[in-house]
Amino acid sequence: MITIAIANQKGGVGKTTTAINIATAMAATGWRTLLIDLDPQGNASTGIGIATADRVSSSYDLLIDQAPLTECFQPTAIPGLDIVPATVDLSGAEVELVGVENRTDRLRAALAGDAGHDICFIDCPPSLGLLTLNALGAADTLLVPLQCEFFALEGLSQLLQTVERVQQRFNPDLGILGVVLTMFDRRNRLTDQVADDVRACLGPLVFEAVIPRNVRLSEAPSHGLPALVYDHSCAGSLAYMALARELIGRLPEKRKAA
Repeated sequence: MITIAIANQKGGVGKTTTAINIATAMAATGWRTLLIDLDPQGNASTGIGIATADRVSSSYDLLIDQAPLTECFQPTAIPGLDIVPATVDLSGAEVELVGVENRTDRLRAALAGDAGHDICFIDCPPSLGLLTLNALGAADTLLVPLQCEFFALEGLSQLLQTVERVQQRFNPDLGILGVVLTMFDRRNRLTDQVADDVRACLGPLVFEAVIPRNVRLSEAPSHGLPALVYDHSCAGSLAYMALARELIGRLPEKRKAA
């Protein structure tokens, strides 16, 4: 199973929207997909249509109680897509993990040996605490959503420094799959400037697919649906489908789904 953490410590950059829609796109192309909601807010779970009352087991049980993965994930309305939902209990996990042995290795241990899925996406909280460190420790690679605004560049440099530290201390095999530009608005000159700066700095690491500001992307979660299901022909959905195609092209050939 290929494990991809979707992380950026800055909030509001489109992490959860990206996690929901890229996971849906991968499932639609035949990949057996697992989405792990590691954000205490549980927005990925809500956005994929899992009501709070239906979250019997969660990522909290996976991390803190070390429940088997098979007991923690549940199917979604999207064929081929399973989710480990998040509950409010996860908000206390950071404190509970502090005194635990191997506290940054809990998620990697939980995911080890999963033969039921081809690919796993982890929706991280907007911080660089123990939950995100668990995700980075368990991941093969990192997908970074980056909002096209000035302050996002500062956050990116901090995240890249954190990745270096994780590589040195916890997960030497962690790579960066790429940076995806989100909330792109061609009417805003600053958006183009930020995009040009990011591409000049990171080069081919930046995906060609760009996620635009799109009303349908914002509306979809309130209906408990990915945008690709809510309106598959809107600009946001088309952008995420293009991103999925590009992402598949970057994955190791030998590990791609048949």
